Amino acid sequence: MHTEIIKFLYSWQLFFICKFAKKSELLNRFKMLYIEAVQMFYFIKMKYARLTKEQFEELHQEFINFLATQSVTADEWANLKENKPEVAEMELDVFSDLIWEGVLNQAKYLEHISPQHMYLFKLKKNNMQAVVVTLKNDVDITTKEGYQWLRENLMDENVEFLQAEKDYSEDKNLDKFNMIQQGAVITKGDLFKYFNKLIN
Repeated sequence: MHTEIIKFLYSWQLFFICKFAKKSELLNRFKMLYIEAVQMFYFIKMKYARLTKEQFEELHQEFINFLATQSVTADEWANLKENKPEVAEMELDVFSDLIWEGVLNQAKYLEHISPQHMYLFKLKKNNMQAVVVTLKNDVDITTKEGYQWLRENLMDENVEFLQAEKDYSEDKNLDKFNMIQQGAVITKGDLFKYFNKLIN
């Protein structure tokens, strides 16, 4: 919900900055006060994390479209970066938040694989279903050889399976994001489906 509020506030912020930058001193003062208010609001409310430089490059067209929804032209964006870098920085963060929200809404499976553990999650509507594969020997399943050993020795006494379910907190997308920050990756769920079928 807060991302929609942020987007609304920023659309008005950019409206005043880009369309009325050369108006009266009173309007300029209002603009500065408004920017400060939005900065305070966003500092408190930022939900996720800024995209990396590489991610911004991959989403270049989407960012152009994002600015276009606020009637910000290329020249106006260049002016913001030069004269109001703090506003431009916040726009990047707002865009990042919106992208994360969309990605997390679409995520259906997460995986987190370490040398002796494989955590596989199905992201259901009301909770997460987990399949955990644990190796009790020194085989490293993050290597090609180690994963091959696992495939050939699923019934070995050193391979342990566990199933569990966990309810989301009040914000399931933030739960997903925190898991990604801890090393999980979004997948199509092939491993989850395979091991879930194997043990059920």
